[in-house]
Amino acid sequence: MEKTLIRIHPVSDPEAEYFLQVSWEKDISSGFGIILTDGEYAWTGTVSEAEISREAADMEMNREKYVEELKKALIFGEESAGKYNFTVSVDEENAQCHFSYERNLKDGSFRLGSLKLQKVSHPADVVKELIGYCLDCLGGLQVKNEHLQKENERLFCDLSDVEKRLEKCVEAKEELEADLYNRFVLVLNEKKTKIRNLQKLLNEAKELAVDTQCTRDSIATTQMATEKEDDYDGSTEEESENLIQSSLPSAPERRDSLLGSPDVISTAPRRKRRQRTMNPAGTEAKIATYETEMLAKENRTIFSS
Repeated sequence: MEKTLIRIHPVSDPEAEYFLQVSWEKDISSGFGIILTDGEYAWTGTVSEAEISREAADMEMNREKYVEELKKALIFGEESAGKYNFTVSVDEENAQCHFSYERNLKDGSFRLGSLKLQKVSHPADVVKELIGYCLDCLGGLQVKNEHLQKENERLFCDLSDVEKRLEKCVEAKEELEADLYNRFVLVLNEKKTKIRNLQKLLNEAKELAVDTQCTRDSIATTQMATEKEDDYDGSTEEESENLIQSSLPSAPERRDSLLGSPDVISTAPRRKRRQRTMNPAGTEAKIATYETEMLAKENRTIFSS
């Protein structure tokens, strides 16, 4: 059986103090018993399951909700102080006590229930029972408190161990971060060096390609100029030979001219002047040499004849 004990102050006499004990088997919805005492007198009574259902129906309230209201009023009375009102009316002639409980609202209140309690012939026994219940509760609370203290100490030790582990984890994490950062810096520097080297090689390759192209262009230009000069020299030599052949008379004509001329020496200058006007400037030296040789041969022929 479960029991609760609360302290209440009736609305009719706020200075008075009563102790209300509620007991039930499985759940308060199946019925409960009440013991009310002021320390000198005691009254007792019961509320059946049918009466609970009848009260809920009279109030047009859902039964579960009504049971919840009963728990708040009769079990958690002090915690819900100000939300519920209690009325105690003692009838000494009939040895009865009329006990009722209400729920306060903003604009009024509504009655949750009421019952007539019978006076106990030996209230001292009831007081002893309540004191025993209080002592049992106190002992249970002490045991629970000791258990909670031990659990608290265990949790505190666990917390200390966890904090130490956490500190080690933090230190390891910081060391790992520092190591990773150093490695990252090394890798980054290596990558930067490789990139710079590759950039340098790329620039050198570009410069080499430009130089090669310039060299090829210059070689091609030189070859073209050489070919043009060769073509020009060939055409010049052919023109010179043609001019020499056309300008020189045949052998009998030269011989007759030499024999008929009064002065041999005066012939060459006239021919030179004539050929100088006829031949290009580039072939004058060759023509002069050739004419001199021919004149010398003709003179030797004349003197020998």
